[in-house]
Amino acid sequence: MLRILAGLEIQTGGTVSIGERSVDGLRPKRRDVAMVFQSYALYPHMTVAANMALPLRMRRLSSWQRLPLVGRLLPGTRRAAAEIEADVVRTARALDIGHLLARKPGQLSGGQRQRVAVGRAMVRSPAVFLMDEPLSNLDAKLRVQMRAEIKELHRRLGVTFVYVTHDQSEAMTMSDRVAVMLDGDLLQVAPPQEIYADPNDRRVAEFVGSPRINMLAGTVRDKGTVDAAGTAFAVDADAPPGTAVSLGIRPEAFRPADAGGPNTLTGSVRLIEHMGSDLFVHLDVPGCEAPVIARLLAERAPHIEVGQVLHLGLQPERVLVFAADGRRLLPNGAHRATVVRIRGTGR
Repeated sequence: MLRILAGLEIQTGGTVSIGERSVDGLRPKRRDVAMVFQSYALYPHMTVAANMALPLRMRRLSSWQRLPLVGRLLPGTRRAAAEIEADVVRTARALDIGHLLARKPGQLSGGQRQRVAVGRAMVRSPAVFLMDEPLSNLDAKLRVQMRAEIKELHRRLGVTFVYVTHDQSEAMTMSDRVAVMLDGDLLQVAPPQEIYADPNDRRVAEFVGSPRINMLAGTVRDKGTVDAAGTAFAVDADAPPGTAVSLGIRPEAFRPADAGGPNTLTGSVRLIEHMGSDLFVHLDVPGCEAPVIARLLAERAPHIEVGQVLHLGLQPERVLVFAADGRRLLPNGAHRATVVRIRGTGR
C-alpha cells in the first residue's frame, strides 16, 4: 500500500488522493511524499548533513548547478546552497542531531541513524510521510523512546504520517487511526480503542491485545443464548439456532465469581504469571482446546494457586460473537463495511 501511495505501483482500482488533490496521474517525485525506509537507506560515503541535504539539492538545484566545480559559479547557486544548509541545520536541531552533521552513518548508533532518516524526509516539508517499519532495527528500550519522539514530531508538524508496523503496541500507542491489513485485505480502519473493543473481524480481534483474546467455540441455542465451554452465555447472536459461532472474550473482562452464577466459566488453574499489579491466570476449561487466560488485579486475587478450581464471571456485553467465516455477528442484525482488497501493478 505504501508503494501505491508513493506512486511506485499503480492501483488496479479506486483513486489515491492527498488532501483534496488526486495524484493518480502524477509520478512519484510530483506527489509531495517522503519515505522513511526500514533500512534507513543512508549513503555511507556522505556525511549526515549531505544525506539530509540531498533531496533539497535534487529539488532546488538544476543539473548544472549540482556539478562539483562549475555549479558553484552559476548564478543563484550560492544563495540556494545557503538556504539548503540553513534548512538542514534547523531540522537537525529539531531532532537533536545538530552535533552529528559532520559524521558519516557508520559512526552513528541505530537511533541516531533513524533520526537522520527521519530528518532527510522532514527537511522537505512533504504533505505526507510514508514510514516503513522505521523502528524495527532498534532495541526495545530505544524503540519506546523513538515512538514518543515520532509521536511528538507528528503533533508538531501537523501533517499526515502513514506508518507501517507489525508491532501492535506501536500501532495502538502512536496512531489516530489504525488500518489492520492481512494478506492484502484491509480488514478495518478505526481509532485504536475501537479496533480493540469493537473489532469487525476475528482476525482483527486476535491481532490486537496482549495476552491475546480468548476464543471459545460455541453453538447458538436461541437468539439470546450461546452455549460454550459448558456455560450458557446470555449474548445476542443474530444467527439461527444450531449455528456454530466463536465467542471472543478479552482477558481483562473476567472477574472472580461464585460457582453456578450466570455467564460463569469454571476451570482448573494451570499457570500463573505475576506481572506486578496484574496476574495472568491460565485455566484449563472443559470443552476448550486452548487454556483460557484471565487478567486479574493482583490485589483482588491474592490467593490463587496452581491446581485450584476457579470460577470466573463476566458481563455479557463484553462478549464478542464471530461467525464461522470470521465475520463479527452484531446484535439486531447490524452490518459492517466489507473487507477491501489492496492490489497494485508495478510501475
